[in-house]
This record gives sequence, C-alpha cells and structure tokens, in this order.
Amino acid sequence: MKKLSLAFAVCLALIAGASSCKNGSEKSAVTNEGGYMIEQTKPDADNAARAQQFLKKCGTYYLATEENGQPRVRPFGTAEIFEGKLYIQTGKVKNVYKQLVANPRAEICGFTGGEWIRIQCELIPDERIEAKRDMLDKNPSLRGMYKEDDDNTIVLYMRNATATISSFTSEPKVFQF
Repeated sequence: MKKLSLAFAVCLALIAGASSCKNGSEKSAVTNEGGYMIEQTKPDADNAARAQQFLKKCGTYYLATEENGQPRVRPFGTAEIFEGKLYIQTGKVKNVYKQLVANPRAEICGFTGGEWIRIQCELIPDERIEAKRDMLDKNPSLRGMYKEDDDNTIVLYMRNATATISSFTSEPKVFQF
C-alpha cells in the first residue's frame, strides 16, 4: 500500500508540475521534481503528434476509466490526429463509452522499446461525421464494424492532456497537449 501511495504522490507531483508551466513566450521549461529534471511544454498540436507517434509505435496501449469507484482497463489501438487533436475511437454500445460519458477523466499507458507513456486526459466525444470519417479512413480495418453515419461509432479527443514518457535509463519527459 505504501508503494501505491508513493506512486500516486509522484503522479500528482508530475501532473502539478506539468500544469505549472507559465504562459509566456518560452516553448519549454525544465524543473526538478523528485530529483528528476523534467521537460515541461505548453500545450500544442506538435505535442499531440508526439504522443500519437509513441502510441502508434506501441501498437496496443491500455485505456483506464472508472466505474463506481473501480478502475476499468482495456486494450486499444486507434490514435489519430484530426484538426490538431489526438483522437481515439470506440462504440457507443460499449461500457468504456458509458464510463467516459459519466466521467471523462481517463489514463492511457503504452510500452515499447524500453519506454512507456502515460497520458492523463479528459476524453471528449465528437459526433461530427468528418471526425468519424477521418478515423475510419485512417483505420480501414474498422470499417467492417463501424460506419461514420451509424448510431454506434464515436470518436473522442484528448483534452487537458499531460503525457509522461519514462524509462529506467533516462529522466521522464513531461509534455502537454
């Protein structure tokens, strides 16, 4: 339990540190959090693309939601940029969508090549046909199950996202989008 509490405290410190970035003209700042030098950047589309590229390298990543106080985790694979925002896709009939409607706060985790990414964000539904079409065009294998104009397909974009890329051999990199 102490390890879990410590890990939670470290996550809160990273999130608090990442959100303290000034709104000045500088692109990034470096702070010292818990002995680590952590890059902090202002939210922008380049950072969304950076997170998307990492998730694409992972292939499969894991999305955590909450239901009645219980964490729920499942594998995902879609991660696409549309209008400068990072989107995922699911079906409205799935529990994951119902959980996100009730509480849009989510966390994503993926691992590849000795590094892992954690993304804390809000996942916001986008009902526009254009957003759904873009996702399905970029993931044609989904077209057997989903259509942009059906009543089931939903795409969600990440808002207020803080991503942390970590490894056992280098300092964490924290950025926002």
